Amino acid sequence: MDGLSSFLASVLRLATPTLLAALGIVFSERAGIVNIGTEGMMLIGALSGVMGSFYTGSVWVGALIAMAVTLLFSMIFAFFTVVIKADQTVIGTGMNILAAGLTITVNRAVFGASTSPPKIDVFSTVKIPLLSEIPVIGPALFQQPMPVYLAFLLVPVAGFVMFRTNVGLKLRAVGENPRACDTVGISVMKVRFSAVLYSGLMAGLAGAFVSMGQMSFFTENMISGGGFIAVAAVVFGNYTPRGVMFASLTFGASRALMYRLQAASTGIPSQFALMLPYLITIVALCLVIRRSNKPTASAVPYIKE
Repeated sequence: MDGLSSFLASVLRLATPTLLAALGIVFSERAGIVNIGTEGMMLIGALSGVMGSFYTGSVWVGALIAMAVTLLFSMIFAFFTVVIKADQTVIGTGMNILAAGLTITVNRAVFGASTSPPKIDVFSTVKIPLLSEIPVIGPALFQQPMPVYLAFLLVPVAGFVMFRTNVGLKLRAVGENPRACDTVGISVMKVRFSAVLYSGLMAGLAGAFVSMGQMSFFTENMISGGGFIAVAAVVFGNYTPRGVMFASLTFGASRALMYRLQAASTGIPSQFALMLPYLITIVALCLVIRRSNKPTASAVPYIKE
């Protein structure tokens, strides 16, 4: 039973950065912008959060700094994709390459190549009274860092905003038929720009949790495809916040299983365990491709006549 509780706790913690990033991506996707640059923004957020925590001594200030820095980078992405109307995949790929080189350079310049990184303030476990005492599920669900609770609480909030408010209606309309929205006076550029900025904020928080929640410092290329998995979670989740949550839990479970297989003497080659999360991602996408609610204008720049 202790093993089951530990496994469930690992699933939630590993699913959190995917869920946080995907909750931002689902809004930009619904508006018609595919933010492939999430991988790079998470990487930048991971380093910015560590630097903020190191210089201020507060993990929350570090997280806010991470979100602010990725907000700036998302502005650059939005400028090229929404204003300049450049190819979204190309710009996103460029952002990822830029982030990989930039974070390595800044990390070595600030912290050096030391094998013993300095101690920083990280997200600590928060126990919820009474609920954390429930056998098996109590330690797994209610003894987690605060960003884990925040990520899952944001799911119903995101669903309400997307499907029950005027803001969500405009967002979905822009993703389906931007020309009709423009005709009735809805600013397609403003809606898409705002959606990209929000996805950048969430990517920054997701990256900060990886470096200060799952780990206790920054390592080069530590996101390891997490941004791409977040994009896949949006597709697998059928472009809804609730679906994104279940997809993130699926990917979190696959990563938790990967670590268990690596630790256990099963005789299974370690390479198989390493490829398991990505294999599950590919299979999941193949299963949902036919019933996808992908916005009609997804990745299509809107050029006003």
